[in-house]
Amino acid sequence: MNSVNSAILDANVGWLILAIFSVIWVWLGWFWGRKARHLDDYMLAGRRVGMALGTATAMATWVTSNTTMVAPQLAFQLGIWGMLGYSLGSVGLMLFAPLARRIRQLLPFGYTSGDFIRLRYGTWTWRVFLVISLCYAIGWLISLGMAGGVLIHALTGIDYRLGMTVILTICVLYTLLGGLRAVIGTDFIQTLLIIGGVVVLAILTINKIGFDAMHESLLAERPELLNLLMPAAVMFLFNNLLFGIGEIFHSNVWWSRAFAFRKDVGFRAYLLAGIIWVPIPIVAGFIALAAPALGLNVPAADMVGPMVAAELLGFGGAVLVFIIVFSALASSLDSLLAATSDLVLQDIYRGHLNPGASDEKLRIMAKRIVIILGIITWLICLPRITTLASLLHYLGAFVASTIWPVVAGLYWRRTTATGALLAMLLGIGSGLLAYHFIGFYVAALVSAVVSMSVVLINTAMSHSWFDWEQLRQSREGSPS
Repeated sequence: MNSVNSAILDANVGWLILAIFSVIWVWLGWFWGRKARHLDDYMLAGRRVGMALGTATAMATWVTSNTTMVAPQLAFQLGIWGMLGYSLGSVGLMLFAPLARRIRQLLPFGYTSGDFIRLRYGTWTWRVFLVISLCYAIGWLISLGMAGGVLIHALTGIDYRLGMTVILTICVLYTLLGGLRAVIGTDFIQTLLIIGGVVVLAILTINKIGFDAMHESLLAERPELLNLLMPAAVMFLFNNLLFGIGEIFHSNVWWSRAFAFRKDVGFRAYLLAGIIWVPIPIVAGFIALAAPALGLNVPAADMVGPMVAAELLGFGGAVLVFIIVFSALASSLDSLLAATSDLVLQDIYRGHLNPGASDEKLRIMAKRIVIILGIITWLICLPRITTLASLLHYLGAFVASTIWPVVAGLYWRRTTATGALLAMLLGIGSGLLAYHFIGFYVAALVSAVVSMSVVLINTAMSHSWFDWEQLRQSREGSPS
């Protein structure tokens, strides 16, 4: 498999797998969606999600197609620190565990992360936060759509645009039918497929090629990948840690689950999900290090994972990696579609355009927004203008700027709206400058440091005293 066109799976097999999973996921979306009779049921699964489903949906959502495709890409580009650095994304899940409990306590009837920012910091900070959240959400949706097209093309030869279109359509359909209930239910099944498949891939890879052969080939052809002091890789390690924390702390994907979980579930579910998540990107990245030993000509770094798995494991391996990445892709796409539609519905439509909308009207609009998001993502994904990693890390400057405003807003009474607003704006600006003049591997790091400095100085100098009861001023989190 030495070129883009040398797909290991026949296109007909690829279409068969897609058809089977399409029917399963869409049917499950319809089945679980029957119980979503009210707005809370559709948006937040009735706020009664238990421990097993809670852990599964958090873990599966974070095991994105980016994890299973970008981790190999980064290992291929940055070596050992590439895959180990990506695994530090688990820290964000673990650190969000106490935040999830705090969120549920302070805002028991909230819907979105925007509800908190609006009530804690006011209108202008809320609007800047919404811009950041929507930029990130659209960027993540685009990266997931691109990953789906790349995966299908690499393994089956099916045209990138066709594969991307099919996967987006499937996820839009079952999210549309079932809301968060369908998302969480399918996440549980996808988690089992992902964990089982990754374990099998790791065992087969070690048996097929072995550590010694991989090490010798890397020393001979790509010795820099074994260098633990590679400057770019070391910077990436810290950058990715902060990027992951920023992604989770600000994103409505994770806040919506904090509101959807039962009160006693959030802390334990996020902590356990983070622990389970750790080995996934390490295994995915490890597979990519076999490329030199196999003599593969990798035309694009973000295709290395599927190419190596297919070359090593043949037809069965290609089918297995197809199922794993497809499950990872769907588990993240559906979650992001649901959470982003909630944010647009609650904070833009209800918050700015139609504050008096009824629950029935909001349910109708929620479904329309899911469709619109799917169409926007599809249109932007068509030309495939960048690689997955470069797209994601450009957004690092945005999301890292929100870490400290969110944490300080949840725990410190003296942090002000002005401090939070300046922290986000200055963090983004400095992070983007670092991205363009230094490299992608420092954008989130610089943004987080600048944002942290602003928040700490603001809090130390502030004489204000926020009343936590203000977070409960609206029973449903709607604009007052």
